[in-house]
Amino acid sequence: MGRQAPRLPVKIAIIGAGAVSDYHHVPAIRLDRRAALVGVCDANQELLHKRTADWGVAKITTDPEAICADPEIDAVIIATPNYTHRPIALAAIWSGKHVMCEKPLGLNAAEVREMYQAARDANVVNMTAFTYRFAPAMRYMKRLVASGALGEPRHFRSQRFLDWPETSWGWRQYRRLAGAGDLFDMTIHRIDLALDLLGPLARICGALARFAPRTVTAVGESCDPSDVDDWSSILGEFASGATGVWEGTTLAKGYHRLGFGHEWAEINGSIGSAVYQLHTPNTLLVGKTGQDLAAIDVPREFLKPADSPRDPGQGEPATVFRYDLVWEFVSAIVAGRAAVPSFFDGLKAQTVADAVIVSHAERRWVDVPRERR
Repeated sequence: MGRQAPRLPVKIAIIGAGAVSDYHHVPAIRLDRRAALVGVCDANQELLHKRTADWGVAKITTDPEAICADPEIDAVIIATPNYTHRPIALAAIWSGKHVMCEKPLGLNAAEVREMYQAARDANVVNMTAFTYRFAPAMRYMKRLVASGALGEPRHFRSQRFLDWPETSWGWRQYRRLAGAGDLFDMTIHRIDLALDLLGPLARICGALARFAPRTVTAVGESCDPSDVDDWSSILGEFASGATGVWEGTTLAKGYHRLGFGHEWAEINGSIGSAVYQLHTPNTLLVGKTGQDLAAIDVPREFLKPADSPRDPGQGEPATVFRYDLVWEFVSAIVAGRAAVPSFFDGLKAQTVADAVIVSHAERRWVDVPRERR
């Protein structure tokens, strides 16, 4: 990156104090001696004061621009509604802050491209919160693909099935605030996984559907109906010649799995196949011709990045690998290097997701534009 790293600890502020920050980002910061949580911002005053007590942070505000302008803060984690990502990220970047942002980075590729270019030009560390890249089985699958152990990759297959209530999603169920539903919330993660494993997509054919009207909140109050998808599907052709199939839904009854749902990401190669499942992220299903898929333990060196402070034997496996997201962010800041996955990775995935929307609206295959650094 060529940027001088800040003095330790890296002082981080969280913008958006909801569940994802409480479950994933704050525990991760606490694990890393190189980092300190010094500020919290949220529009909800009641939640903000609760987090002040829960997290022990004295610097609180409802104004994200105040956090971004604060000279005592080195980096921000943005976990706010999708429509706010672009203005908050740009404010942080223009103030010289390193930025990690939840996905999707914006409401469309044009917004994300602006965010990426601003971060690139400001020479700040930028990161997209594509959490599942850090799952041990996914890290090991990537090694198997890259090493040729599966032969020539031919097919990628992804399923993400969730059994969620059919009550209101709040801001997430409105296109003007979220951009899309399942496609942007869940399937975009699996688009990123496929791009990371197999390289760029050349063209796609996509479909979206909405089944649940979501006109009632969890406490029984009426609200405007949803206008975003709760099911998404993609057929894809990679530039390499491989093919891909994705399906995601929030309405798969019986797929609760302790709240983690069902996730299946598969590569079929000319020699063998490998399957990652979220609920067993420390094992991989592997098989070759004439065999049945069988579970193998992920080798210890893939259970976490070498310098990650977490103990892979502690905690719920489907949760704790997510802490390595913040570890990577802090490591990139300390080392003055690019973070992986970056805003550019977020842009590539967003470009595909946008193409799905066009494909469904126009009922046709769509060529995926190739993004340039």
